[in-house]
Amino acid sequence: MRIAIGADHAGFGLKEQVKRLLVDLGHDVEDVGTDSDQSVDYPDFAREVGERVARGAADRGVLVCGTGIGMAMAANKIAGVRAAPVTDMETARLSRAHNDANVLALGARTTDTGRALDLVRTFLATPFDGGRHQRRLDKIADSEHRA
Repeated sequence: MRIAIGADHAGFGLKEQVKRLLVDLGHDVEDVGTDSDQSVDYPDFAREVGERVARGAADRGVLVCGTGIGMAMAANKIAGVRAAPVTDMETARLSRAHNDANVLALGARTTDTGRALDLVRTFLATPFDGGRHQRRLDKIADSEHRA
């Protein structure tokens, strides 16, 4: 799987751990930054990852900031992105199974490394259920085209 990954300064350390896991799992990883814990603006990295996912250059994206919330909000402004801020295994699973989320947003200040890595594994391993959920995704896509 091709995965774009990005983080702000608060998420830099966790991003590096997630990137290592993704490579170990055999995924093709594109790291769009940041490359240190020096202060940066998270919307810049959310846009880079989101645009790659939206245009099909990446199959999925992973974003990391302090809480995952800001990254998800910024990425979801891009048509075709369904970014989910995830903190537990059930939301990681359901974000994929019911919502076909294509970007995972993690919070480095709210999720310890071990749990974050488990969330990534679950997010990547869970297929979309389709069926009645597809109808709802179609409505979301329709809203994007009306904006």
